[in-house]
Amino acid sequence: MIPVVLHHGLMGFGDVQAGPIKLSYFRRIDRGILQRGHPLIVTRVHPTAGVATRARQLKETILRQLDILGRPLDRVLVIAHSLGGLDARYMISKLGMDERVCALLTVTTPHRGSPYADWCLRHLGQRLRGLRLMHALGLDVQALGDLTTESCRRFNADVLDSPNLRYFSVSASRPRHRVPPFAAHSHKVIFDAEGDNDSLVSVRSSTWAHHLGVWPADHWHTINHRPVIEVKNPTGDITPYYLQALDRIAEAGVEM
Repeated sequence: MIPVVLHHGLMGFGDVQAGPIKLSYFRRIDRGILQRGHPLIVTRVHPTAGVATRARQLKETILRQLDILGRPLDRVLVIAHSLGGLDARYMISKLGMDERVCALLTVTTPHRGSPYADWCLRHLGQRLRGLRLMHALGLDVQALGDLTTESCRRFNADVLDSPNLRYFSVSASRPRHRVPPFAAHSHKVIFDAEGDNDSLVSVRSSTWAHHLGVWPADHWHTINHRPVIEVKNPTGDITPYYLQALDRIAEAGVEM
């Protein structure tokens, strides 16, 4: 079985453990993939740095963990959530990893940027001078700029898909009344600009290469973090959706 890399998005983290308590970014999803027999690499890169920085850290993590697994020459399948998908595409295209990755699955990644990142940069970053404050504090928040629609337009013109591997994508969508209350504003901003979305990324933006469909979930539900209670027609644990995606990638001819 090939190693699977789980790569987190903006403000994400790897596995964090304090005594018997373990916090996972990909909650239960990691366990489901392990039970399939895949060696697992869970990444941890800078939570708010730009794509280029995060991509270098992602490459270093994958190569280091393959050595630890005793499989330094193996190719991997990368599953990347949200911003992590841009990191992975940059790593593959610009950092010589196209021979080390057999397939990339992006899960609700803003390939074409997010109108909400545009809104945040314009109102919070510039008008309210939030970016100036972050820089004064020495904080790297380049990720916000990298997620704008204009930045991603330039990114897509420069970071081209490699012919040496297969690219897959998954989108997510929830109606506004079924997303967490704190996400209602972002959902509206994105819906008005691009239509159906998961509160942070639209279906249109997250559709890339071989599209495997739209999951009925908000952005946090796609990694099993559920800040909303569903009573009617609950989606429940998202892990089976990941396993079904792995099956479809195998059916597309990727050796698993």
